Amino acid sequence: MADSVAAGLGEEKEAESGESGEKEREKRAACGAARPDTGSGASEQTETLGFYERKAKKADGRRSVSDLSLVRFVSAELTRGYFLEHNEAKYTERRERVYTCLRIPRELEKLMVFGFFLCLDAFLYVFTLLPLRVLLALIRLLTLPCCGLSGSRLLQPAQVCDVLKGFIMVLCYFMMHYVDYSMMYHLIRGQSVIKLYIIYNMLEVADRLFSSFGQDILDALYWTATEPKERKRAHIGVIPHFFMAVLYVFLHAILIMVQATTLNVAFNSHNKSLLTIMMGSVFKKFEKNNLFQMSNSDIKERFTNYVLLLIVCLRNMEQFSWNPDHLWVLFPDVCMVIASEIAVDVVKHAFITKFNDIPADVYGEYRASLAFDLVSSRQKNAYTDYSDSVSRRMGFIPLPLALLLIRVVTSSVKVQGALGFACVVLFYLGMITLKVLNSIVLLGKSCVYVKEANMEEKLFQSPPSASPCLSDSSLLGESADEGASASIITQPSHQPEYTASNLPTSESDQFLTTPDESEEKILTQDGTELVHRAPKKDLLEIDRFTICGNRID
Repeated sequence: MADSVAAGLGEEKEAESGESGEKEREKRAACGAARPDTGSGASEQTETLGFYERKAKKADGRRSVSDLSLVRFVSAELTRGYFLEHNEAKYTERRERVYTCLRIPRELEKLMVFGFFLCLDAFLYVFTLLPLRVLLALIRLLTLPCCGLSGSRLLQPAQVCDVLKGFIMVLCYFMMHYVDYSMMYHLIRGQSVIKLYIIYNMLEVADRLFSSFGQDILDALYWTATEPKERKRAHIGVIPHFFMAVLYVFLHAILIMVQATTLNVAFNSHNKSLLTIMMGSVFKKFEKNNLFQMSNSDIKERFTNYVLLLIVCLRNMEQFSWNPDHLWVLFPDVCMVIASEIAVDVVKHAFITKFNDIPADVYGEYRASLAFDLVSSRQKNAYTDYSDSVSRRMGFIPLPLALLLIRVVTSSVKVQGALGFACVVLFYLGMITLKVLNSIVLLGKSCVYVKEANMEEKLFQSPPSASPCLSDSSLLGESADEGASASIITQPSHQPEYTASNLPTSESDQFLTTPDESEEKILTQDGTELVHRAPKKDLLEIDRFTICGNRID
C-alpha cells in the first residue's frame, strides 16, 4: 500500500516537472522570437579594454575564472592594436602644423630681409638724395622769380615737403648739441638690473607711441603746406605745424638716444645678462592682419636695433681712441644680441602661427604687400613719397634716427685737413652708390613679388572717384596699354585738385583686409549691379594706432 502511494507521488512529481520544463521551453521560445534579428553584425565582437565578449553565455550566467585572469589581461595589453588611418584627417592636420613650424624660419627671414632693405633704402634717402633734392628746390626758389615766371607755382608739392624735412633736420641738429650724452650715460649706469629692464621696455612702448603719433604730425604738416589756399593769410597755419613737427623729431631723437645709452650700459657692464633687456614678447590671439602688423613692427625694431648697435660701437671705439683690438672685444656681444633677436622672432612667430592656424605662405602675401607699396610709389600718379609710405606701413620714421646718428658721428669722428674732407666726399659718394644699387635691386624684386601675387593689374587702375554715378571707365580703371606707357621713374605731373572726400587711396591698403558685412551696390548704365564690399579696416589705419602689433581696446 505504501509502495503504491509512493509510486503515485513520484508519477505526479514527474508530471509536474515535465509541465514546468515545457513551460520553461515555451518561455525561451517566446524570448527568442521577441529578440530582434541582428543579422551578420551579431557575429562581430567589439573590443572593450582588451577583453572579448563571449559568444554565448551559460544558462547559470556565471563566468569562468580563467576569463578574468592576469595572464589574459597582460596578453591583451601586449597584443592589442589600433589603426591611425581611422582618423586620417586629424593626424594629417597635426603633421601639417609641424611642417608649418619648420617652414616659419625660412619664410619669416625672407620677409625680414626684404623689409630690412626697405628700411635701409628709406634711411639712406635722408643722407643721400634728400640733401640734393633740398638743394635743387632752393635753387629753383631763388632763380624762378628772376626768370619772370611769376604766374607759375614756385615749388611743387614734393619740393615743399623736401624743404620742410631739410629745415626740420637742421633745427633739430643744433638743438641736439644741448643734450649731454655723458651725463645721461652715468645717470643710467647707476641703476640696477631690474630698473634697466623696466626702463628699456618703457622706452620701447614710448617709441611705438611716438612713431604712431609722429607720422600723423608730419602728414598734417605736409598737407597744410601743400593744400590749395585761396588767401595768402592761410599760409600762416603752416608755422604751428612746423614747430610741432620740430618738437616731435627732437623728443623722439632724445628717446632713441636714451635707448642707445641703456644698451651701451649693458655692453660695458660686467654682468652680460643685461643684454637680455632687448628680449621680450607677448603671446595672445592673433588674426591675419594682426600678424602683419606685428611682422612690420619686428622689421622696424630689428633695423632700429642694428642702428643702435652701430651707435654703441661708435661710442665705445671713441672711448678707446679707435683701437681696432677693442672692436674684437665688442664683436661677440654684438653677434650674441643679433642671434638672440633672430631666435626670439622665429620662436615667437612659430608659436603664434601654430596657435592661430595661420599658414606659412602668409608671409609671402605680406612681402607682396610691401613690394606693392614700393612699386606704386614709383608710378606717374603717385601721391606719396616711398619713405613716408614705409613710415606709415611699418611705423619706421627715419628722421629722428638719422638725426641721432648724425649727432653721434659728428661728435665721435673729427675731420681735419684736406684729406679728411676728401674722405668725407668719397664716403658720401659711396652712400649714394649704395642707395642707388639698393633701390634698383629692390624695385626689380618688388616687381617680381607683385607679379607672383597677381597684383600688377592694380597698378594701372585710376584713382577712385567720389561721384555716385560712376562711368564704365572709372569702374574698370585704365587699360593696360594706356597704363603701360606710364614710366615708374617719371616725375608726377600736376593732377586736378581733389577734395578731402575723393583723395586717392593705395590699393595695397585694401590688400589683406578683413571684409565687413556692409555692401554698397552701384547701378551701371547697362542695368547690371556692381557690389562693392567695404573693408572693415585697412592695414594702414590699423598700423597707425597699433604699431606694436596688438589692438588697443
